[in-house]
Amino acid sequence: MTKNMGRLDRAIRLLAALAFLILVIAGVVHGVVAGILIALAVIFVLTTLIGFCPLYVPLKASTKGGGKDDTPPSRA
Repeated sequence: MTKNMGRLDRAIRLLAALAFLILVIAGVVHGVVAGILIALAVIFVLTTLIGFCPLYVPLKASTKGGGKDDTPPSRA
């Protein structure tokens, strides 16, 4: 499983997951919609943590780039 998500993609997913959870906790959404948003938030957080989005595979998509901007700085 090769990482296929870049930093920006991962940050956007985390922000979206946080927004979804805030909407649910604040009581703005209820019922089925709340369940769907919670499920999406969990999926977004998991894919962010592993850096891999399974939906990108059939699309042969990647937001990782490949430049040095996506690699963590080395500590010498």
